[in-house]
Amino acid sequence: MRRPLICINNKSEGSGDARGMPSSSSSSLFDQLLQAAAAQPEPQRLLFVFAEAELPGDADAAQRARFEAGQGGALTPVACVEKSLPELSTFAALVAESRRASLPWRVMFAAGLSGANGQPPSAERIDSALEAMVEGVRSGAFGGYLALDTEGRPVRFG
Repeated sequence: MRRPLICINNKSEGSGDARGMPSSSSSSLFDQLLQAAAAQPEPQRLLFVFAEAELPGDADAAQRARFEAGQGGALTPVACVEKSLPELSTFAALVAESRRASLPWRVMFAAGLSGANGQPPSAERIDSALEAMVEGVRSGAFGGYLALDTEGRPVRFG
């Protein structure tokens, strides 16, 4: 049974600067994502899909044991959101906001979406890109996204 997916769209269209952005000496992948988005020539929106790991109903004993040890399972998207750079400050703040707005999650997938001609991407492009990300997570086609755990550490699949 699929859980309901919570999608939150922030429809503000301003691009602004990346207020609260960490210094360039920061080494976290989330900070690097913010810095890379801020360096782009066109306004960016950052897209996030939050997913929980679940054990499939037909899992065998070995799969159950692996899952109970914190490995394996199937990823199920539980929430998605898009943000402009000024709306983002730290990974901890994004995690706290996601905890208030959605179901628990284990992996966050992130991607950038570029605007054009000095304008941020349209609401339609954002919605379409978020839908594609959600379907990519559901189907396991998420190799092009940044994947972080709840502590901001990179998640490797394989």
